[in-house]
Amino acid sequence: MLSGEGKQLPRAWRQCGSAVYPDLKLIQSINAHPSNCICIKFDPTGKYFATGSADALVSLWDVEELVCVRCFSRLDWPVRTLSFSHDGKMLASASEDHFIDIAEVETGEKLWEIQCESPTFTVAWHPKRPLLAYACDDKEGKYDSNREAGTVKLFGLPNDS
Repeated sequence: MLSGEGKQLPRAWRQCGSAVYPDLKLIQSINAHPSNCICIKFDPTGKYFATGSADALVSLWDVEELVCVRCFSRLDWPVRTLSFSHDGKMLASASEDHFIDIAEVETGEKLWEIQCESPTFTVAWHPKRPLLAYACDDKEGKYDSNREAGTVKLFGLPNDS
């Protein structure tokens, strides 16, 4: 189990003994970022996990070696949310920047940039298809008829299967 705990160090925990959580023991701490880790996600293949931080960096970590293999630095604001695609090939990240960055995991190359009207709170890939759901903050005008509070948007990518 990995936890960010709002600190700079993701921590790995191992369950010892019974299935009761108080039996978890810290097995590793990683100096992942110079500022607070805000979000952590594992890819569905189990090969990587990604951390998002207040330093606006997304770091990709090898699960077995516990080393950073790549950093994504296209965001300017603290990373709020991360999500791996169902096949683990793409990573979506978002912040208070008015876009969502979708990168190829293996190369770090930018695949898409979804423009948003406001900061993004959360992103989540569909578990079996190239479909990304996301929710944003209100636009500037809080009482505008075009408010986006409570709105979930879907972004579909071409499916080659």
